[in-house]
Amino acid sequence: MKIGVLALQGDFDAHRRRLEELGAEVVLVKKPEQLDEIDGLVIPGGESSTFLKLLGEAGFEKLKQFVHAKPTFGTCAGAILLATEVENPKQIGLGALDIRIRRNAYGRQLESSIREGKFGESAIEMVFIRAPKIEHLGNNVEVLATEGSDPVVVRQGKTMAATFHPELSDDTRIHRAFLDLVSTGSPR
Repeated sequence: MKIGVLALQGDFDAHRRRLEELGAEVVLVKKPEQLDEIDGLVIPGGESSTFLKLLGEAGFEKLKQFVHAKPTFGTCAGAILLATEVENPKQIGLGALDIRIRRNAYGRQLESSIREGKFGESAIEMVFIRAPKIEHLGNNVEVLATEGSDPVVVRQGKTMAATFHPELSDDTRIHRAFLDLVSTGSPR
């Protein structure tokens, strides 16, 4: 299984290390044509508007085709990019997840925090850094994890998103769920 990590900005290397630790072959994706070589893609955190600038129009279109065809997992800014609707401020998304998401909803950098949430029925550590908040879920969006009453990991079809940074904790379950989604079509 070959997993790409979009390596334009953000802590893509933490995702690479985690995926390799779980046995995946990882490709750091820096050019749109590399998307043709991979079975699944992780879009890391960073700054979503900067991703849009770095991708350019052609890169955005190639990425949009990919996320509608193959398994994709976005964290923080990656979750923002995967959304159908983005607020604070409004920006375009890839439309792979039927969610409305609000950028920086948990506050600025100084309000970053580590919280405990639920992944299924189990406790899980969650690292929030200028995190977005999912404000609306479409009918076909499944909630995989919550923090309080807020959905923080969701899935729709072949697409997963987390509003926090699972690559920054020692818990591997979120990445393992994505690898299961790539290999079997369902996160376990």
